Amino acid sequence: MTRESQGDSGTESGKRSEPRSIDWTDTETFSRALERADTREKGNYFEAFAEGDLIEHDPGLTLTRWGNEAWMSQTLNHDPAYWRTDAARERGFDEPPIHPDYLTAATLGITVEDLSEKGGYFLGRTDVRFPGAPVYAGAELRVESEVVSTATSSSRPEYGIVTWRTRGRDAETDEVLCSYERTNMIPRREPVATDGGSSGAAAAEEPDGDEPALPDEFVTPEGGSFEDFREALERADDRDAAVAYRHERGRTQDDTTVAGLPLATLNTAKQHHNADVMADSPSGDIVTYGDVTRSTALGHARSDEDTYREVGFDDEKFHTFVTPGDTVYAFTRVLEAEDTGQEAGAVRFEHIAFNQDDEPVYSGTRTAEIRKRSS
Repeated sequence: MTRESQGDSGTESGKRSEPRSIDWTDTETFSRALERADTREKGNYFEAFAEGDLIEHDPGLTLTRWGNEAWMSQTLNHDPAYWRTDAARERGFDEPPIHPDYLTAATLGITVEDLSEKGGYFLGRTDVRFPGAPVYAGAELRVESEVVSTATSSSRPEYGIVTWRTRGRDAETDEVLCSYERTNMIPRREPVATDGGSSGAAAAEEPDGDEPALPDEFVTPEGGSFEDFREALERADDRDAAVAYRHERGRTQDDTTVAGLPLATLNTAKQHHNADVMADSPSGDIVTYGDVTRSTALGHARSDEDTYREVGFDDEKFHTFVTPGDTVYAFTRVLEAEDTGQEAGAVRFEHIAFNQDDEPVYSGTRTAEIRKRSS
């Protein structure tokens, strides 16, 4: 074979081996490509967590006046100390500070990609505290989580149960600004064999067989001062009565509350913004970030009290889904009032958020300092 004939043969062979041009945007072709392509997954399965692990979350978040006011306005938290300089200074702040609800939501939102983006039920949060000085716009938030415990869910073998202690710190000073402990069910990479019994966490969700009777009387405070709450408790004392009442306002969930607010806190959970994925979920739709539901209910409650300062939250649980179009209302029970000798007294509440069908969607206890009449 001559050099020329070899060249011709090579050219012809080369033409025969050229791949056919692929139109990747052809619907049928692209569908077949998707079936074969691996998915670059986000989030971690249960097996990634071990007791004692310390997770430093990226990227962190700068707490802004805009973010603070957007959160407060959409959840109906209108305390003037967080909006106006004159009211803030009367409360002892240098300027309007960051609201604790926004700080809590931002702290949790940053953790989602590492801890709970895979999904799973939010079983509860407790010991929510704000140990540092007031937080102001411009503070840069750095968040870390420590794995407190892991457990098998006997009732749901496709999940495990993880508890984390999370701390939101000032990135410049390292001061802890917000801390809490939360527990989630997290999907397993591989389900485990179980005896079919109920796990501790799952059993806690089961209602008791014998439900106690409600009090004969519900007492409503005359106003929103510390003395009003204390006097209402005194009226209920030694009677079959509870200091308990509902709040008039409601907030219907829309695009801003369901998707906008969580995304602004870097909460990447698909449950809040991916309607396609959530169409086949138990809720059938995207769902409201739990901290939006909680903050909305607390906003309703705070509108009927003279709140001076938030102290902390415990025993928080989320009972069912809140989806676009649902309306969040609030109910409050006053548990105790303690006079601290200051211009505000400490009041402990139980708050229950409920929807338009009167179904509880959130519950938790809250301790707040409530301004006295004479201050």
